[in-house]
Amino acid sequence: MEPRKGLDWQPPSHWDRISVIDSHTGGEPFRVVVDGLPDIPGDTVLARRRYAMEHLDGLRRALMWEPRGHADMYGGWLGPPVLPDSDLSVLFTHNEGFSTMCGHGIIALTKVVCDTGMVEAAGTIKIDTPAGQVASTPALTDGVVSSVSFVNVPSFVLDLDSLVTVPGLGSVRYDLAFGGAFYAYVDASEVGVSFDDSAGLIAKGRSIKRAVSEVHSIDHPTDPDLGFLYGVIFTGPSATPDRHSRHACVFADGEVDRSPTGTGVSGRLAILSARGELSDDTPVAIESIVGSVFTGRVIGHTTVGRRAAVVPEVGGSAHILGRSEFWFDPADDLGKGFLLR
Repeated sequence: MEPRKGLDWQPPSHWDRISVIDSHTGGEPFRVVVDGLPDIPGDTVLARRRYAMEHLDGLRRALMWEPRGHADMYGGWLGPPVLPDSDLSVLFTHNEGFSTMCGHGIIALTKVVCDTGMVEAAGTIKIDTPAGQVASTPALTDGVVSSVSFVNVPSFVLDLDSLVTVPGLGSVRYDLAFGGAFYAYVDASEVGVSFDDSAGLIAKGRSIKRAVSEVHSIDHPTDPDLGFLYGVIFTGPSATPDRHSRHACVFADGEVDRSPTGTGVSGRLAILSARGELSDDTPVAIESIVGSVFTGRVIGHTTVGRRAAVVPEVGGSAHILGRSEFWFDPADDLGKGFLLR
């Protein structure tokens, strides 16, 4: 047998092909699609997101769901920039649809495009996302990206200390904030869930998200497409003394973030600032359920519509895992995607 002959085999010409580079940020996967996407029209990334939701959701499922992915898969589709000073754009994908912003995705995307030479790793890289332009800065060690910091879209608090009745949990206190997407922040100890209990986190996260979405109007001040509850972030103390706290984010359709959640850290910075618990330019380290860490700090203040907002900076590191070419056999019905939990 000659196993390497398999590398020379080519699928039939009528099969579609998609090329990806897989990576992870703090344990959270990020599959970057680098070739094979159809043209996605739109003068803004939000318009491209709407088009993809309406016309390309089958491709998202095929790349995110089994057998090519799994229930907690995440990815990004590269595209041309929208703003004149931007370098590229990205659409974020997950098990339920297309998200509006993704901090771990920005970190991984910066690592991938710089280390592979798609973008020159010199200075700031500006990336157009559905939530707005994000400025990412890679740090290099021996010519390789060792860490990434990014200035996120302005982040703000919608509500503090709100209460919602959740079946099986009773009255639950939560804060509501935007960091590129809206999250409800809940103290894990108040709902009796452990960071080691992923099944419990998913079940309670889904219940809280459903309950908050039913009773709380979630409106973005300037962009209606951004006005929805994306997930629930459980907070608690870190076991490591020099770390500020711990996050467990349950988002989309019960997906669990392995990283501390970049957009979630951004929203948390807005909450801490609003409560007077965090001074400007003071870094905090926030830990994930697998022990990975993002740093965050408030570097400025602004407004979104009439709402006071902070300008957050978030940092972390990513790693490249591999490169694949996926093939799409039209006779393979299961290849279109399915999910089991």
